[in-house]
Amino acid sequence: MACNDATCDFKPMRLRRRALGPRDIEIDMKYCGICHTDLHTAADHLPIKTRYPCVPGHELAGIAVAVGADVRGVAVGDPVGVGCLVDSCLECAACQEGRENLCRKRVGTYGGEDTSGRARCVPATARTYGGYTNRTVVDERFAIRIPKDYPLECAGPVFCAGVTMYDPLKRYGAGGGTRVGVVGLGGLGVMGVKLARALGCDVVAISRGDAKARLAKDSGATSFLNSEDAAATAAAARTLDLVLDTVPAEHDWAKYRALVKDDGKLVILGVNAAFAASMIAGKLRKTCSVVSSTIGGIPATQEVVDLCAREKIYPDVDVVPVRDIGRVYEALDATNDAGRRYVLDLAGTLDESAFEKCDAPPPTLAPNGTGLTPRKVVADLARMVFCY
Repeated sequence: MACNDATCDFKPMRLRRRALGPRDIEIDMKYCGICHTDLHTAADHLPIKTRYPCVPGHELAGIAVAVGADVRGVAVGDPVGVGCLVDSCLECAACQEGRENLCRKRVGTYGGEDTSGRARCVPATARTYGGYTNRTVVDERFAIRIPKDYPLECAGPVFCAGVTMYDPLKRYGAGGGTRVGVVGLGGLGVMGVKLARALGCDVVAISRGDAKARLAKDSGATSFLNSEDAAATAAAARTLDLVLDTVPAEHDWAKYRALVKDDGKLVILGVNAAFAASMIAGKLRKTCSVVSSTIGGIPATQEVVDLCAREKIYPDVDVVPVRDIGRVYEALDATNDAGRRYVLDLAGTLDESAFEKCDAPPPTLAPNGTGLTPRKVVADLARMVFCY
């Protein structure tokens, strides 16, 4: 399923995947999650301009149907998936530490450029095409082993939302006794609440208004904070060790910084001006209390899916046919009040009939709300570096 411009009018497109190499795994795709980043990329919201046709998807789950001669960790018939990365240099310090997401030569699952020959998706181009597909090929070193008792439809979101929340929890030592705040109870935030609780943290779910108080409790939060309640917010000032801010649009991040202890961290995870500013701030001021985080490396991704299988943590998913991609993009562009992750049913709906069934008009999307303007980034950067 591909779109040819920023209208996100997804239609079936035929592609031929690369031939199987000695370290490759061919996956018969069953499901692929839809991430907010898919929307931002397909709609050309990001500073790096999207090249079309665009085939998003970095939450892939399926069954291995062929393996190269040198593959050792996966056998035909094994459940296997792919997360946000399909290649890196494999040699730098970041790669050696299992943080391939920090490698300067990392290659995203879609929209990336193959430089090594390991990530090339189709013979005719070096660009990568993602998981809205019925077959894919990946180097074994970037494949995620899915525990056999874990539902395939739930696995993909763990490779994205799961590791995005797990990586900062792990990096900043969250565990028993840690007070963690999770801002925003969409698909990302709900997963963060569940993971933080599984690690033994005291979790405060934070949302504008009280509408998601029940969702917070059902997800395992130990308490709930309405960030529009001035008295409650003031009482919570400097009480949290770590705050994970998942809001994917422009907002007042400083009110959440006020909740963090003097030696704590506010981690910006949503794509907005504050995210870009925090990346720069971290390079200018090593002790900055406002930091950014994206995804994790392959070991962290494997760790979090294993944790989810062991602790029976499942993202709340809605499985949808490929013809509904536009409807899902509209839902993500709104507020995602249900806190659910949308997952494409590839095995059941991406077949020859899709050429006739995928006739819906393009989604109606609001103008880019990421707030990623140079002026706003600079303003946020100044507050982070000089005020905190």
